[in-house]
Amino acid sequence: MAATLSLAYFDSPIWNNLALILGQLLLIFIAFWLIFSILMAILIVISIHQKQMYFPRLLRPFFTIMEGTVKIVCLLLGVDGKELMEFLIRIDNEMNFSNFAKTPVEQRAIFFPQCLRARECPARLTPDGLKCVSCGRCGLGRAVPALNKAGYKTFIIPGSTFIKRMVKKYQPKAMIGVGCMMEVKEGLQMGRKISMTTIGFVTKSDGCVETTMDYEELMEVASLGLAHPVVMKSVTDDKLPGSKT
Repeated sequence: MAATLSLAYFDSPIWNNLALILGQLLLIFIAFWLIFSILMAILIVISIHQKQMYFPRLLRPFFTIMEGTVKIVCLLLGVDGKELMEFLIRIDNEMNFSNFAKTPVEQRAIFFPQCLRARECPARLTPDGLKCVSCGRCGLGRAVPALNKAGYKTFIIPGSTFIKRMVKKYQPKAMIGVGCMMEVKEGLQMGRKISMTTIGFVTKSDGCVETTMDYEELMEVASLGLAHPVVMKSVTDDKLPGSKT
């Protein structure tokens, strides 16, 4: 008897009207979200093609929430995954440049991947990563001393777990992470999770051995907020592997 009354109660005109209204609101919300997703994806595509940032503080959190949908729409609009990832890294960097420049250099760290070193690198692994001896076989021998002199904590790491260990040990307030695109993406994600100002710097080539990067551009980024720019020592011999061409 009670069950019959309960079913009859929920089958009343009031509940039917309420269910109808809720259903309509849900459809409106889905339609709005889909339209908004398409508009944001179009805005990303325009930003990529014109190499201009439009509303980065709106695009970044939106992409985090709707990553799958945006990727599909961007793919349909002719933007591949690599272009999209490059754009997102640029957004993260642009949003972090100001805070990075305000951070004292003594509270900054730079993490290099070991793949930048030469095949015959004489550096030895220590608890703080590989210690560069400036042998001249790769560009790290010029970059690391210049960054150390400027006040940076520099690390050449054999794996991403080293970053977490060094961050926990030295507690920098800001960092630059160098690596391939996927490594940089993961580094930026880690920076957001621990609320650390993070700049991602993508290498010019991928691979596990003797990868290359634009050291001059890195020095420009590392010089943000400093009274004097970070300058690598000059090279009198032939260009070193990994230097800018």
